[in-house]
Amino acid sequence: MSVFGEAALSAFLELLSAKLLDSVLNFVADHRQVHQQLKLWQSILPEIKTVLNHAEEKQIKDEGVKNWLDDLQDLAYDVDDILDEFAYQELRLKHQKTQPQASTSKIQKLIPTCCTGGNFSPISFMFNAKMISKINTITDRLNSLNTRRSSLGLSEIMSQGATSKGNKPRLQPASLMDGAVEYVGRANEKQEMLELLNSNNSDGVCVLSIVGMGGMGKTTLAQLVYNDPSIKESFDHKSWVCVSDDFDAVNITKTILRSLDAESRDENDLNLLQVKLKEKLSGKRFLLVLDDIWNESYSDWTILRTPFGAGTKIIVTTRLEKVSSNVDSVKAFYLDKLSHHDCLSIFAQHALKARNFDGHLQFKEIGENIVRRCNGLPLAAKAIGSLLRTVQDHSEWEKINESEIWDLPEDPYYEFEEEEIILLWRAEGFLQSKAKIQGKGLGNQYFQDLVSRSFFQRSGKDKSRFVMHDLMNDLAQSIAGEICCRLEDDKQSKFSLRTRHSAYVSDDGYHSVKKFEAFYQMTSLHTFLPLLHGKCRFYLTNVVVEDLLPRLSCLRVLSLRGCEIFDLPDFFENLKHLRYLNFSSTQINCLPDSLCTLYHLETLILRNCSKLKNLPSKIENLVNLHFLDISGADSIERMPSGFDQLAKLQTLSNFVIGEGDGHLIRELKNLSNLRGNFCLSGLENVNGQDVREAKLNGKLGIDGLELQWGADLENSTRKKEKKLEQLIIENYGGNLSSLKLRNCKNCKSLPSVGRLPLLKDLSIIGFDQVQKIGVEFFGENQLNPFASLEILSFESLPNWKEWDTCEGDEKVLKLPSLRELSIKTCPQLLGRLPTHLPSLQKLEIHSCMSLVVSISSFPSLCELSIRGCAELVDDCSSPAKELSFLQTLSLSNISKFNIPADRTMLRFGKSEHFEIGGWEELASLSQHGFSLVGHRFITVGCCPQLQSLEAEEAELQPDKISRVESLMIVSCDRLNRLPQVLHELTFLTVMEIQGFRGLVSFTENNLPPNLKKLKIAGCENLKHLVDENEDNKSMSSTLFLFKDLEIQNCASLMSFQLQLLRIINCSKLSCLFSNTKFPITLKRLIIKGCPVSEIKSLPRGLDKLIHLQEIMFFKTFVVDGCGNFGALPKCMASITSLRRLSVLNCSADISFPSEGFPANLTSLEITNAPKIYRSLVEWGLNSLSSLQELIIGGEGCSNVVSFPEEGTRMMLPPSLTRIFLSGFENLEFMFSEGFQDLASLKELMIGDCPKLTSLPEKYMLRSLGHLHIFSCPLLKKECSSNNGREWSKISHIPLVQIDLEIALKAKLAWKWAFRKIL
Repeated sequence: MSVFGEAALSAFLELLSAKLLDSVLNFVADHRQVHQQLKLWQSILPEIKTVLNHAEEKQIKDEGVKNWLDDLQDLAYDVDDILDEFAYQELRLKHQKTQPQASTSKIQKLIPTCCTGGNFSPISFMFNAKMISKINTITDRLNSLNTRRSSLGLSEIMSQGATSKGNKPRLQPASLMDGAVEYVGRANEKQEMLELLNSNNSDGVCVLSIVGMGGMGKTTLAQLVYNDPSIKESFDHKSWVCVSDDFDAVNITKTILRSLDAESRDENDLNLLQVKLKEKLSGKRFLLVLDDIWNESYSDWTILRTPFGAGTKIIVTTRLEKVSSNVDSVKAFYLDKLSHHDCLSIFAQHALKARNFDGHLQFKEIGENIVRRCNGLPLAAKAIGSLLRTVQDHSEWEKINESEIWDLPEDPYYEFEEEEIILLWRAEGFLQSKAKIQGKGLGNQYFQDLVSRSFFQRSGKDKSRFVMHDLMNDLAQSIAGEICCRLEDDKQSKFSLRTRHSAYVSDDGYHSVKKFEAFYQMTSLHTFLPLLHGKCRFYLTNVVVEDLLPRLSCLRVLSLRGCEIFDLPDFFENLKHLRYLNFSSTQINCLPDSLCTLYHLETLILRNCSKLKNLPSKIENLVNLHFLDISGADSIERMPSGFDQLAKLQTLSNFVIGEGDGHLIRELKNLSNLRGNFCLSGLENVNGQDVREAKLNGKLGIDGLELQWGADLENSTRKKEKKLEQLIIENYGGNLSSLKLRNCKNCKSLPSVGRLPLLKDLSIIGFDQVQKIGVEFFGENQLNPFASLEILSFESLPNWKEWDTCEGDEKVLKLPSLRELSIKTCPQLLGRLPTHLPSLQKLEIHSCMSLVVSISSFPSLCELSIRGCAELVDDCSSPAKELSFLQTLSLSNISKFNIPADRTMLRFGKSEHFEIGGWEELASLSQHGFSLVGHRFITVGCCPQLQSLEAEEAELQPDKISRVESLMIVSCDRLNRLPQVLHELTFLTVMEIQGFRGLVSFTENNLPPNLKKLKIAGCENLKHLVDENEDNKSMSSTLFLFKDLEIQNCASLMSFQLQLLRIINCSKLSCLFSNTKFPITLKRLIIKGCPVSEIKSLPRGLDKLIHLQEIMFFKTFVVDGCGNFGALPKCMASITSLRRLSVLNCSADISFPSEGFPANLTSLEITNAPKIYRSLVEWGLNSLSSLQELIIGGEGCSNVVSFPEEGTRMMLPPSLTRIFLSGFENLEFMFSEGFQDLASLKELMIGDCPKLTSLPEKYMLRSLGHLHIFSCPLLKKECSSNNGREWSKISHIPLVQIDLEIALKAKLAWKWAFRKIL
C-alpha cells in the first residue's frame, strides 16, 4: 500500500464513521446488543485512523505493519457491507410502510401481544443468528487490530509528505544538456517555439507552455530551445528554475536573481526581491524557463509574474492542462509519443553509443522489439537503453525483452467515456461531498482533474472517449494490489479472498466455465465488469448467470454489457447492495420482478436491448435511481406507471408513451432533476393538456430535447389527428444550439429557425413534401438570421427544387459563421448554392444531379467532396491571394466541369487527399489542370477514357511529386502506361493497380525504392513484374524490400521476381522466381487457384527464410527444387520460423517428408490431402508444443473411425485452442484420451461426419466456449436438450450451434477466417 492507498483508506474509514453517525445507530436503537457493538465500532475506528500516517511510513520496512494495513483495509470493506445491509433494510421497511397493508397473517396472530411491543420490532427478525454472528466477528477483528496497533508501536503523527525523513529528494533536471547525445524528434515544435520567442511582436509577458505526461520529453524540448544559439542573440539574460511540486514564489524569485547576479544578497522578503528583480530586468530582454510546474493556483501565478514586463518571455513545462490555462499561454505545445524511428535512435545512442544499428546488426531485430514496447516514450527508450549500455551478450538483451517489466496489456487500449467512469465511481461510493455538489458534477470535477494530470488521455480514434496509458495503468494496478484484479486470457491476476473489484477481458468472444472458476473464492466481490473493445459481443456460460452471480451477494456493480444472453433468472433479491446494473446490447426480452427490490440501485443501463419489450411494472420501488438509459431499446412500446416516485432521477434517455397511456406523461412533473439529453416518443398518443401537466418548461437541466411521433401514422388504424403540414417556431428565447428535424414526411415548409440566435448545428432530413426553402426559413425581416450557425445539413428532400437565399436583400447577412454545408440526395434541387459563405471550410454535395455547384465565393474552403452534381463552377471572382488550398478533394460523377485549368491548379494543386472517380469523359488529368504534383494520397478510378496521368512527362518533376505516399489506380481501361519517374517517388510506400489492361511489365525504373505494399489485380495482359530484356538487379532489390505483394486475376502472368506473397487465380504462372531463390524477408506465402500442371517447382532455400511464418497451398501441385516428385520439400522441418501451414485439395500422391513438421507451428490445416494426414498420424502431434489451431478435413480417409485414432497413441498438444474436423465419412467417436490435456481448448467445430455419435468427456470440455456441429445427424440427436445422452457434456458451453441456417453460415465464416486467404 502506498501513500495513495493510505489516503484512500483514511477517507474510507471517515466515511464508515459518518455512516454510523448518520442513520444506522438510530435504525438499530431498539436492538441493544447490536447497538452496543456498533457504538464500540464508532469509538475504535477514529483511533485507528489517527495512526495511518505512521503505519504508512513503517510498512516499507516492517512486514507486520504492512499486513496490519492490509487486514484493516479488508475489514473496512466488510464493515461497509454490513452497514449497507442495515441501510437496505431501512429502505425496505420504509417502502413497506408506504404500501397498502395486507391483513395480518396467521403466523403473526400466533405471536403473543407481549412480544410485539417494546424492544420487539421488525428489525429484531432481521438479526437472526447469522447476522449477529457477522457483527460479533467484525467486533473481534476490530479489537484484534486495535491490540496489534499498540504492539506494532503505531502512534499518531502528522503527515510529512514526500520529503519526510528517509526519503531522498530526486535530482532535479538542469538547463545544461549532454553534449555526447544527439537529440532527435520535436524538431517542428522547437522551430515554432524559437520563432515565437525570437519575434518582437509581444507588448507584455509572452508565455509558451509545454504540456504532456511524464516521460514525453517536455524538459528536453525546453533544454533544446533554451540552449539554441539564436536565443543567446535575442535575449540579454536567461534563467532556468526547476519548480516541481514546491511552488514557492520567494525561492523561485531568489533563484532568478542569483542567475542574474551571483552576489545577490539572500533576502526572504518577497516584495524586496521582486522590486530588485524588476530593476534588474528594466529595458532587458529576458527568457525564463519554469520547469515542471504542478501548482494549479492562479493567484500564486499572478504573484510570481508581477516583476516581469515587456521583453520577458517564459517557457513553462507541466503535466497539467490547468497550469497551461492559468499562465495564459500564447501557445501550448502538447507532446505526444515520438515516432518509432526517433525512439530507436534514442535507444541506440544510450545502448550502443551509435545513432542506429548499422554497425550492430546482431542487435537490430531484438532492439526494435524492445523499442516498440517503449510505446513512443523517449524516457523509456533512454532508460532501457542505459540499462543495456554495457551489455554485449545477445541473450541478456533477450532477457530484457522478455522481462516482467513489460507485463502490460499489448492489445488495444480499453476506451471509455467520461460518463461511464463517473457512474462507476458513484456506485462504489467514491463521490462523497460535504458541499452540496451533485454526484455527476463532483465526478466531472474529479475526472477532468485526472485528465489534466494525464492520468486519463483522449483517445486518438474518438475524441469523445478516453484511454489510460500503460504506465498509469501499471501504477494503478501496483497501488491497488489484491483489492483489484483483471482476468485476461484465462489467467487471473492477484485473485484472492481480499479481492473486491474484478474485470474480465472479452478477448475471444466465448467465456467458459473454466474462466470463472476463481470467482467462486471471491464471495465479497463488489465489482463484476467485462472490458469490451468497441462494440464486440460475447457468449457467456449459463453457469455464471444461474449459479455464480447469485452467490456474489456483495456486488455493487454488475455489468453483462454485450453478452449474448436471452433470459435472466430471478436472482436480484440476493444482490441487495447493487448500485449499478448494465445489460446494454444483450438479447434479454424481459426483466425479472425481483429487480424492483434493489432499493439502492442508482444506475440502470439497457441501451440497445433491442428485444426488451417492457420495463418492470414496479419501477416506482427504485427510489434511488439516478440514471436510466433505454436508448436503442426500440421494442419498448410503453412505460409503466410509477415514474413520479423516482424523484432522484437525473438522466432519462427516453420516455415512451403507449397507446392509451397519454396521461402517464404527467408523471414527468415530479422529475425536476432531469438533465442532459431527453427524448419523448409516442407523442401521437398525448393531448395538449397532458403535455402541459408534465411541466417540461421547468426542467432547466435538459439541454437536448428530441420529440418523436410514430413512424407509421399514415397507416395507423387509430383515430388520426390532422397531418402536420407546417411547423412554426416563434419568439423562442432559449439557448438552443443543436436542432435536428427528421422524417416529417407531410410537412410542406420549414420553420423560421433562422431566428434562433445561438443555433450552431442544424439538420433537415426526410422532408418529402418540401419543394421550396426561402424567406420563411431565414425568418422574414430578420436582421441577422443564423448568426451562430456553423453546420447545416440537408438530406433526403426528394421534391426540393428551389433554394431562395434572399441574397438580393442587402440588409440581410446570411450564414456568416457557416463552416460546414452538406446537401445529400436532393435530386431535383436546381440553381446554385449561396454565393457568399466567407467562413465555409467543408462542402459536401452528394446525389444532387440537377444542382450547379459554385465554389467561387468560398475563400476558406479546405475540404470538398462532390459525388454527383450538374456542374462545378469557379468564376474566379475571389482574388488568388485570398484563397486557401484544399486539404481534401474528392470529385466524382460531375456532368460538367467548368473551372479554368490555372484556377484548378491554384485551388486543388496542394490537397493532401486527391480523389477523382466516375468521370466518363476525362482523357488526361492535365486537360482540366489536375496533376499528381503536391498530393500525398492519390486515388484515380473508373475513368474509362483516361489515357495518361500527365500530358507531358516533363511536368512530373521528382522534386515536386516526392510527397506522394499512396497511389491507387482502379478501372482506367485505356490508361497505357505509368509515369516514367515513378521510381523517384521516395515517399511512396503503398500502390494499388486494378483493371490496367495496358500493363505488361514493370521496367527497371517503374517501382519506387521504398514501396512496401503492392497490389495488382485484373491486369489481364501483365506477363512479368520485370521485363526479361532489362537489367533486373535494381528491380529485384526493390522487390525484396516489399512487405506485402498481392497479385489477383492476372491471367497472362508467367513469372516474377516481401513479407507477404499472395498469388491468386494466375492461370499461366509457372515459375515463382527466375533465380530459384525466395527473398529472405518472406513471412507469408499463399498460392491459390494456380493450375496443377504449371508450377513445376518451388525455389530453393525455404529453410533459409528465417522470418517465414505461413505457407498455404490451395489447389496447387508443388514439388521441391530437387525434383523429388510427389513430396513437399524435405527442408520443411527446418523452417523454425514457420507458424502457419495449410495444404488444401492437393494431389492424392503428395506426402509430407519423413523429417516431420516444422516444430514451431501455431496453425496446421490439412484438407483433402490423405497422405499428408497419414503422415501426421504416424509422425504424431505431441511434439508441436506451440500448436494452437488444428483444422483437419478427412476427405479420402475412409478408414478413420475415431479421432484421435485409437491405438496410435496420438495425443493432441495441450496448447490447442481451436479444433475443426470435417469430412470423415466413417468417424464414429471422439477418443477421449487424446483430449485429456486440452485445458485451453476454446472452440470445437465438427461437420460432415454422418456416423459420429459421441463427444469427449465433459471434464475435458470445461474450457470450451464454442461448439459447432453441422451435418452430423446422429450426433445432433444425442446432443438434444431433450434426453440426448451427450447433452450433459455440453450444457455449460456458452455457445452451442447445431445445424440451423445460422450454423451453415458460421461454417463458411470459420473456414475462411482460419485460412485468412483474402
